Amino acid sequence: MTAILEMRSINKAFPGVQALSEVTLTVERGQIHGLLGENGAGKSTLMKILAGVYAPDSGEILFDGASVSIATPHQAQQMGIVTIYQEFTLVPHLTIAENVFIGREPGVGAFLSWGRLRDQTRAVMDGLGITLDPMTPVSALSVAEQQMVEIARALSMQSKVIVMDEPTSALSEHEVHQLLDICRDLKAKGISIIFITHHLEEVMRVCDHITVLRDGRNAGSAPIGDVTLDNIIQMMVGRSASELFKRTQSYATAETVLSVRDLRTAADPNNPNKTALHGISFEVRRGEILGIAGLIGAGRTEAARAIFGADRFEHGAITFEGKPVAIRSPLDAIRLGIGLIPEDRKQQALFLALAVRENLSIAALGRLLHWINFVRFDAERQMVERYRQALNIRMSGQDQTVGNLSGGNQQKVVIARWLAMEPKLLIVDEPTRGIDVAAKAEVHQLLDELASRGIAIVMISSELPEILSMSDRILTIREGRLTGEFQRAEATEERLMQAMALSGASASS
Repeated sequence: MTAILEMRSINKAFPGVQALSEVTLTVERGQIHGLLGENGAGKSTLMKILAGVYAPDSGEILFDGASVSIATPHQAQQMGIVTIYQEFTLVPHLTIAENVFIGREPGVGAFLSWGRLRDQTRAVMDGLGITLDPMTPVSALSVAEQQMVEIARALSMQSKVIVMDEPTSALSEHEVHQLLDICRDLKAKGISIIFITHHLEEVMRVCDHITVLRDGRNAGSAPIGDVTLDNIIQMMVGRSASELFKRTQSYATAETVLSVRDLRTAADPNNPNKTALHGISFEVRRGEILGIAGLIGAGRTEAARAIFGADRFEHGAITFEGKPVAIRSPLDAIRLGIGLIPEDRKQQALFLALAVRENLSIAALGRLLHWINFVRFDAERQMVERYRQALNIRMSGQDQTVGNLSGGNQQKVVIARWLAMEPKLLIVDEPTRGIDVAAKAEVHQLLDELASRGIAIVMISSELPEILSMSDRILTIREGRLTGEFQRAEATEERLMQAMALSGASASS
């Protein structure tokens, strides 16, 4: 076999983060190549460089034997490199045919030839074994059918390499079988596929070769016949946790603060990437840090949002401080003393154009009002200064725009917001995502201090060393179901990864 793609010594840095360091990837013609790694390992950055979204800082890309510079996604597509993202890029109100040939519709001048559009789409779909009417609106399709349309569009571009980013994350087992069969058919036609997934069984079933990234570097590359699931897991999680803050003791008591029983949510037809929950039950005690580990699409964030009242759940019961409660909105949760630090601070937590002071005080404004609706600005500034000192928030002043702070200091502002509310339970979703090592250690120390004050903490993280370092107890979740419970002393990265990534994995304390 000959290489269709070689990415040699690729480097890419963002402010404060070295995303890729000397990364190499070689994909043979007609090969299904698995690109694996934990969240944040560098897979997406590498593929965005291949797709022309990012420019590498250094390195070389060879495509079809020639050195190339890929400046735009359009240029990548013209070369035959097409990416199918986890979030579909289809236009719902257009037909299958219009989506497949969008921007490349057949016709003369400004006039579209509907007959040619339908026939050309049918020819592409026949090659994939898709029997849908090309004139069907995409909005009427299932998630699996939309996935097929994305693949049909890629084929219509005369693709030589197709990147599939988590293609099975929202599919049923039967639909996964169909997709893997299509991948094998594409391989037989000489098309190469870069297959990105966290579902390791799929890797063993369909991939010819794997490359594993860890912390932005190559961690291993091998033919699929030369590795086992345990080998892959070891390559994925083999990093050191020495730079993380180390907890020296547990502050968990016997008093249960939150109890969740049989929490269930329905699938959202308008959001195929949202994971339904299937009978989630757990409890968290005062002073305990309960870690929840899972891969992308496992349902971790969905569980946090349901408990906080941001999303409705169909069935289940929540008990808080020994009393049944109805949490229908975030305001209900806040009134009980529950805070949520979401995984995306910029999109879901911060008002980036407002000052640090306004962002920090917003959850505690009820305590700062004078008369009816007038804020006591002196009390507000005193409160902000108190938390600036306590959390070591580095800023030029309280009126500095929060969007101009570093990622670590932005995260501290979000944490300080909830501390000002004096919560009894704090849910933190990816508490150190996108911040540097020094800021991570500060956030970890802060969470430990909160636990020592009796605050119950639910910590969701994709970083297994972080989960192992910080948690008193760890739950694993996969496809909306809890798959394991581990006491701190018995948990290892390998055991957690098995429970997170393997179907039927079971491990309990």
